[in-house]
Amino acid sequence: MRRPFLLVPLLALLLAACTAAPGPGADDAAGAKTPAGDRWRPRPGTDWQWQLSGRLDTSVDVPVYDIDGFDHSEETVAKLHRDGRKVICYLSTGAWEDFRPDADDFPESVIGRGNGWEGERWLDIRRTDVLEPLMAERIDMCREKGFDAVEPDNMDGYRNRTGFPLTAGDQLRYNRLIARLAHERGMAVGLKNDLDQIPELVDDFDFAVNEQCAQYGECAELTPFVEADKAVFHVEYELTTDRFCADSRRLGLSSLLKKYELDAWRQAC
Repeated sequence: MRRPFLLVPLLALLLAACTAAPGPGADDAAGAKTPAGDRWRPRPGTDWQWQLSGRLDTSVDVPVYDIDGFDHSEETVAKLHRDGRKVICYLSTGAWEDFRPDADDFPESVIGRGNGWEGERWLDIRRTDVLEPLMAERIDMCREKGFDAVEPDNMDGYRNRTGFPLTAGDQLRYNRLIARLAHERGMAVGLKNDLDQIPELVDDFDFAVNEQCAQYGECAELTPFVEADKAVFHVEYELTTDRFCADSRRLGLSSLLKKYELDAWRQAC
């Protein structure tokens, strides 16, 4: 989850859900397991583009795109594949969004406090009996669109005021559940933020996505992913590139400067 930017009005972003196409040798049946070696595994330093709002610009010359799954079609993913790109599907797994087509499928009992973004509220991740089938349907949707990977957002509710007494153990169980759902469908999956639990979760995820680790002096905490030969896709919003790119290169991060609205604009290290 992007850290709320309080100096400008919050934008009602259409943030989204997504997952990805099965790797080579994946079974076509929904939920079928793919051998771990067949999943896409981005390596440290892989360049990328992250765009969750505005008209999608498919001309950025990078090997990886991370886009909103609800907003984009199978045809869009196929076009990016024809251009030689892997495509990551953004999906909020830890927060309810009132603008999603499946919003009414979430019972009020699992919807908690707002998370700082318009139309979004934390979910009670302890209720896997309710959330697992809902998240499986979202991941199935994105798999059918051909995505290569999932970027599940809001994966650190236990550190926030969610309205529920969530613990670190609850978060570990839920994050591993999301990773399993993606892997069973032949897709890679990234750990979004949740820096404190990286040592416990690095083996469960294929890459990491991080926001603002340089601004908050946290980037070294992502080293376990790089040491495991797994990419760390990183963005800053408020620092200029001369304040973080040297450290990003030293640490092996794939770093961008982006605007909070996550439109097409980018500056890469």
